[in-house]
Amino acid sequence: MAELTVVASKLKQLNLIEASHSLETVVAEAALANKTPLDVLDKLLNLEIDGRNAKGKAKRLKAACFPYVEGLDSFDFNRKGFTGISKAHIKQLAELAWLEKAYNIMFLGPTGLGKTRLSIGLGLKAVEAGYHVSFISLDELMRILKTSEISPRAARRVKAIKNSDLVILDEVGFLPISKQDANKLYELVNLLYLKTSIILTSNKSFEEWSEFIGDSMITAAILDRLAHQCEIFTLDGPSYRLENRRTIFGN
Repeated sequence: MAELTVVASKLKQLNLIEASHSLETVVAEAALANKTPLDVLDKLLNLEIDGRNAKGKAKRLKAACFPYVEGLDSFDFNRKGFTGISKAHIKQLAELAWLEKAYNIMFLGPTGLGKTRLSIGLGLKAVEAGYHVSFISLDELMRILKTSEISPRAARRVKAIKNSDLVILDEVGFLPISKQDANKLYELVNLLYLKTSIILTSNKSFEEWSEFIGDSMITAAILDRLAHQCEIFTLDGPSYRLENRRTIFGN
């Protein structure tokens, strides 16, 4: 028992926390099953790797700032009147080959069709695969960009976004932005261009972007970079929220 304590202590010193916690159990099981020392070492290393992967995933998931967590499996592609993207499309996108090449994805269309749901589902796949993801609405992005010089918290968030492998920019076009904000948005998009993938959701067609951005030249420059390497899906159909409306007294 004293030897186990000494070895466990050394494992902790090497920051092999999962291995140190499991040492006694693994050694006892190995003795009963007549396992070799190499088997014990392999088991401890696998436990350490699994533990670190789980912690890393949890850390990436927290840092992503998803508004909710819901995977792609529960998305209903077959609901009546829904068009613009298929289950086969999403299955291919979930393989994340586009992320390796810094391609962008745009989900366009009216509210209530699942644009945010799909972007979160793909974001979760990226987190599981080891990528760093940042989810943020355009309104929130503008707020932190404007306050990053005076707010350490906003500065940390901006830094995390710039260092992400995938940035999910949600609700683009819901609220108008000032020319100063438009310049900041251009600067960020230009910084991420060809280096970081962006998933963008918007209820506006490209022809309407200059209306909420307020400057046709900046709009053209932003769209030019976003759409250069990009898969665009224009969704249509009835609102999922209205079709599944919940009331106080039930149906």
